[in-house]
Amino acid sequence: MQSKQSYKIVRFALTILIFGSTSILHAESAEKLSLSSSTFANGAPLPKKYTGDGADISPPLAWTSGPKGTKSYSLCCSDPDAMPEPFWHWTLFNMSPNTKQLGENVPKVACLAQGVTQGANEVRTPGYTGPAPPPGKVHHYVFQIMALDTMLSLKPGCDKNSFKTAIKGHVLAEGQLTGTYKR
Repeated sequence: MQSKQSYKIVRFALTILIFGSTSILHAESAEKLSLSSSTFANGAPLPKKYTGDGADISPPLAWTSGPKGTKSYSLCCSDPDAMPEPFWHWTLFNMSPNTKQLGENVPKVACLAQGVTQGANEVRTPGYTGPAPPPGKVHHYVFQIMALDTMLSLKPGCDKNSFKTAIKGHVLAEGQLTGTYKR
């Protein structure tokens, strides 16, 4: 029981670090999605090719179906270990409710096929930017998938704050996958 309680406290703290408040991303009643990658396990190191030291391409991801009422999926990735605040690596939204996976190397453009849109990462470009932390400690990269009850009315290349505001109150289910990287 102690370890489960500790896990909940750590998860709550990480959510607040990454998103500023648990209510922005999920409610306690939100259902859970399973998010996975064929190239790394939860808590394991990201392969170098998905980092700024490698090819700097996005990893393949897959998730379980959202609940009834899912109108779209959104995905984001951030590094809660970055200082002074989490570093935002990726925002992707308005994926069809029929989408259950993303292949490796999603193009780094704001507008993708079928209305899928990418926001700006922390270096102000659309799409994924891989880990490139300062030398020293291990950093954690939290990929988060969300089933939403709406399509988002955001502009391509929107910033993380616009994204967080837009999803507030619309998350039906969520899941996360954490990879690590150290230089």
